[in-house]
Amino acid sequence: MTTAITPNGTGGAGPGGDSPAPALEVDHISASYGPYRALFDVSFDVKAGGVTALLGSNGAGKSTVARVISGLVPSTSGSIFMAGANVTGKPAYKIARLGMAHVPEGRGIFANLTVEENLVLVFRQRLGRKEAPGALERAYEAFPILGERRRQRGGTLSGGQQRLLSLAKVLMAPPKLLVADELSLGLAPVVIEAVYNGLRTINEAGTALLVVEQQVDRAISLCQQAVVLDHGNVAFFGRASDAVAAMEQVLAGREQAASSAV
Repeated sequence: MTTAITPNGTGGAGPGGDSPAPALEVDHISASYGPYRALFDVSFDVKAGGVTALLGSNGAGKSTVARVISGLVPSTSGSIFMAGANVTGKPAYKIARLGMAHVPEGRGIFANLTVEENLVLVFRQRLGRKEAPGALERAYEAFPILGERRRQRGGTLSGGQQRLLSLAKVLMAPPKLLVADELSLGLAPVVIEAVYNGLRTINEAGTALLVVEQQVDRAISLCQQAVVLDHGNVAFFGRASDAVAAMEQVLAGREQAASSAV
């Protein structure tokens, strides 16, 4: 296993209480789908206002981590903290109320509502009726294609447009912590660029990010630290600049194991 940084496991401030508690701390989490064990003793953190990338190949457990963090899948052991508060075992809606937003690898929108109805529903809930119209106009300025399609049902948009709609809902009402799960999956490069520009804007506004990705270079350009998962285990957690080498090491290990099995 590559040399890694480990979270302090306290769910509180850093040494001496000088630094703020991490926006997210995942402390020795394990999880299962029935008899199938999916995560094994996973630990990492997202600094307050920072960006952590969660990397790994297909089947590594990235999306399971995202679902456990946001309360969609229960953990079997370990603890999860948000800004020092223990949220382990809390239902998804309570975690969302504490300031976490999870944009899943699916579209994360209401397919039968129009683009505008999708946006207004979220903006009214998070910002109130008075602030919703202004947020709507800012969303259309940030993503003009959504303004052009405002009367179109969300389910009829292209995959890239649906991802932009999911992101626009978060961008105009920034949470404390955003879990962005495989937002670039299957998208054209120009749309990926728009998605990542949106993530940068959200982070610059003060939102901490956990970016779940397969595209290592894209994620590394945005984050300060990274986690590499392999078969549900943490193979690396440390500086983003070291993550590419760690990912290559994991892939080389897989290739060697596959060759030995032949």
